Amino acid sequence: MNWIKKFLNEFKDFALKGNVMDLAVGVIIGAAFKDIVTSLTENFINPILNFLTGATGWRFYSWPEIAAFGSAFLTAVINFVIMAFILFCIVKLVNSLTNIKLKKEDEKPEEPAAPTTKVCPYCLTEIAIGASRCPHCTSELNQ
Repeated sequence: MNWIKKFLNEFKDFALKGNVMDLAVGVIIGAAFKDIVTSLTENFINPILNFLTGATGWRFYSWPEIAAFGSAFLTAVINFVIMAFILFCIVKLVNSLTNIKLKKEDEKPEEPAAPTTKVCPYCLTEIAIGASRCPHCTSELNQ
């Protein structure tokens, strides 16, 4: 049972690493952007190429057809923006939860470092901790 908990913790650490999150965002944004490129190609570039090459028999598109092309492209762009915004919110939430977890782990009080200097009781200058005489006033120090 303990190995399952350990495995799940390792998977969680792996999945929430920056590189994995960046890759996931890239794949999702790429898939959403593919729809924009497909719509642009099918609704604007292909009709222009068909018209220029005579593939459609020099047929002119009507205004409702042109509006439908523009509407399909605009829909793809709006879907992309919505997907990007939702993805941004999810990544921001995951990052904030990860930062909260890291802050809780980092809240352990730090142990103070061992002192490396001391103050001479006679002239009050700072000297090395292992000194037996003060280099400033030459007083003999008690160890």
